[in-house]
Amino acid sequence: MGDSSSDDDLSEGWQMYSERPDWSDVVPIEQDDGENPVVVIAYSDRFKDVYNYFRAIVATEEKSERALELTRDALVLNPANYTVWQYRRDILKALKADLYQELDYVADVIESNGKNYQVWHHRRVIVEWLQDPSKELELTETVLRGDAKNYHAWQHRQWAISTYNLFENELNFVDRLLAEDVRNNSAWNQRFFVLNHTGFDANVIDRELLYTMNRIRLATANESSWNFLRGIIQKSDDSALDQFPEVVRFCENLYDTGCRSPHLLAFLIDLYSEKAVRATEPAREEFAEKVTMLCNMMIEECDTIRCRYWKYILDNFQNAFRTPGNCDGNHDGKEKTPESENISGDS
Repeated sequence: MGDSSSDDDLSEGWQMYSERPDWSDVVPIEQDDGENPVVVIAYSDRFKDVYNYFRAIVATEEKSERALELTRDALVLNPANYTVWQYRRDILKALKADLYQELDYVADVIESNGKNYQVWHHRRVIVEWLQDPSKELELTETVLRGDAKNYHAWQHRQWAISTYNLFENELNFVDRLLAEDVRNNSAWNQRFFVLNHTGFDANVIDRELLYTMNRIRLATANESSWNFLRGIIQKSDDSALDQFPEVVRFCENLYDTGCRSPHLLAFLIDLYSEKAVRATEPAREEFAEKVTMLCNMMIEECDTIRCRYWKYILDNFQNAFRTPGNCDGNHDGKEKTPESENISGDS
């Protein structure tokens, strides 16, 4: 079984530590897998050489410039080795090393190992030691430019922003990302993260509702923007979906103009279910019929992969409100409100 190390990443002319005169005073310690290892890993000669010497310096607690360089070679071969990163931090602290140089080094490692948790954790520790987050937004933006959904980059960015109060220009950054790709779910999540920390008032909610509806028009099948819309509504004093008439009109207009996005229909199902709870006859029956018709559309046409879920939703709704029709399990909504009928009831 071969290891995942990258010997090719070591510099040309690289020399084994066992052949280096300046390391002749160190007795390497080989890895001990026990008498009967379950799996014997076929490490490369370079890998065994580097880690044999790394174990030796840990055993003697050596913290020197040469030990620091050794950790660099060890991390080339296995950048996810937590022990090496931790010992590197111990060495940096003991040497009172230039931590800004370390940030540059870590940025280089991130460039080729952007999804490695250990390197991001190491960078966070260095930033905390320095109490200087001035390079973190630029770094994460660079990483996200190449991988817009890099979880570790987003996590690090959120940590830096919330820890050091760097919210000022973050919405502008998110706007740029959504302008490039309105389906960037990570950017939608980041927008909500920022707003959740900076606060929701009536003006913010109105602004965000308008912003989101404009983005939904560009991609009505994008689940992230619909989730964001729901999240903004829930941040108001009354979390009812129908509390904003402009949102109701927006959704009903989308439907009436032929949009059959499952996310739109799911929103309308929840909207009319809430209305049915509060309404009196005959409006109560009207809303119940809309819920039944929309659930049938989900079952038969728009979200067939989750038809059993929508049948469950419909059955529960009908049992609760005793709505007429389709109670026998025959979800043929065609004799109900025709699909072509305006759902808003307008002529």
